[in-house]
Amino acid sequence: MKTLAFIHRNDTIFSVGDFHPVKTIFSHHELGNTVSPFLLLDHLGPSYLKPTHLRKGVTEHPHRGFETVTLMFRGELEHRDSTGGGGIIAEGDVQWMTAASGVIHKELFSEAFSKQGGAFEIVQLWVNLPAKDKLNPARYQSLKQADIPVVQLEHDAGRVRIIAGEYAGQHGIAKTHTPIMVLDIDLKAGQTATFPAKVGDSTLIFLRTGRLQFQEEDEALNDDILEDQALAVMSSHGEQVQVTALRDSKFLLLSAAPLNEPINAKGFFVMNTYTEILQAYDDLKNGRFIQQ
Repeated sequence: MKTLAFIHRNDTIFSVGDFHPVKTIFSHHELGNTVSPFLLLDHLGPSYLKPTHLRKGVTEHPHRGFETVTLMFRGELEHRDSTGGGGIIAEGDVQWMTAASGVIHKELFSEAFSKQGGAFEIVQLWVNLPAKDKLNPARYQSLKQADIPVVQLEHDAGRVRIIAGEYAGQHGIAKTHTPIMVLDIDLKAGQTATFPAKVGDSTLIFLRTGRLQFQEEDEALNDDILEDQALAVMSSHGEQVQVTALRDSKFLLLSAAPLNEPINAKGFFVMNTYTEILQAYDDLKNGRFIQQ
């Protein structure tokens, strides 16, 4: 069984474009390859958008060298990018965008949602690409709520949505460059559940809401509790993760083999070397950024 390595917390609130409030739950700038291949996780909301005729969000901006995974828990976004990909990301949907060699895109609250207003909550995860895949063609995957497999836990303990990877014989529909597991989990208060994770994998739990306790080898030392909006980084040793919900909990379980490659990042670009970062800026400036 994997044990808890440490808990990471960042309570700084800021804005991204017109999106507010936003918290960066973790970033490779702080944790480096400890969380590889995961690079960053932003939590937008929970909050409320007042009805408006403005299209709030983030206007056109570039990415290269990684993927963005956008999980829409409440609200509705519209996405458009330079590959022609895009559409509405409705409540329960997931967008998996592979920027790879280059994408220019924008993310705005949809016109209908902007006019009516309402509650919103969004998680955006950045996933690194192996060096060999960083300059592949870009790709866009729209994962609709109705198509995402859901497994009900035994004893009515909760449920698991399988975004990527495998759980209980069900496979997520996301196509990934390396084996990655992304599970969206609801666990009821007082219930204990065990989830898969491999030896050597980077395994993370982001608790959106609730309170979780971890199974430790020495129960007498088990005083590490994961609170709302915090990240648990599990040991790379052992298999499986066991958690107990001290109250109703909603969390993401992320697990994948680390890339063990250098990270060189600047702004919207994540590459392996500084020279590649300079090349990305040069390509953007001189009209070579987007593959035709």
